[in-house]
Amino acid sequence: MAARTALVLALALAAPPAAGEAFGDPERGEELFRRQCASCHEVGEGATNRVGPRLDGLFGRRAGAVEGFNYSRAMARMGADGLTWTFETLDAYIANPRALVSGTRMSYRGMADAAQRGDLLAYLRDFSDKPRDIPEAEPTALKTVPDLDPAILAIEGDPAFGEYLSSECTTCHQRDGSDQGIPSITGWPEEDFVAAMHAYKQKLRPHPVMQMMAGRLANDEIAALAAYFATLE
Repeated sequence: MAARTALVLALALAAPPAAGEAFGDPERGEELFRRQCASCHEVGEGATNRVGPRLDGLFGRRAGAVEGFNYSRAMARMGADGLTWTFETLDAYIANPRALVSGTRMSYRGMADAAQRGDLLAYLRDFSDKPRDIPEAEPTALKTVPDLDPAILAIEGDPAFGEYLSSECTTCHQRDGSDQGIPSITGWPEEDFVAAMHAYKQKLRPHPVMQMMAGRLANDEIAALAAYFATLE
């Protein structure tokens, strides 16, 4: 359960700096980029797609939108749903890629340190179209994300209760794990399920139906659904 708490708390971002205040050190961010990102990504003048897409012009860009790059179905779907790269969504993605985009091909495990994420994003913003407008103006304005109570996140889900609640989920998601244009949630680790649902509640994940569904669920109901779907093979 500690793993679940740590994972979902990565989505509960710390209070952002006030408007006009820098959110990281780009020099430290450049070093982080070289050590942790440059094996797959390029950024800046002449950047090309490699294992991952080029990262210049990243802020304000729709997910899955770099021409010529072969995105995973999951990332393409999230882009079609409206996911746009802002400080908020990038911070959540870097903290735990699969918590924001289930099925992403990016094998990076995530950057737990919020200050390091701020440094990395400060570096990447220099390659945005209008870096001087960040974070003071859209599309990369910082927004407050509500904190999640660790006591609520530690709730042990009841699989039987989750099965009772699951009929609304399985009108779209197949219990047998098949993907018929809608991603499978069968056999998901509980922590991934909980993190994804809270990302919808916080409107980090953009799908309007899932935002509505997650917004109607109490925390114990999310935990119960997570426990139930984790048991399915």
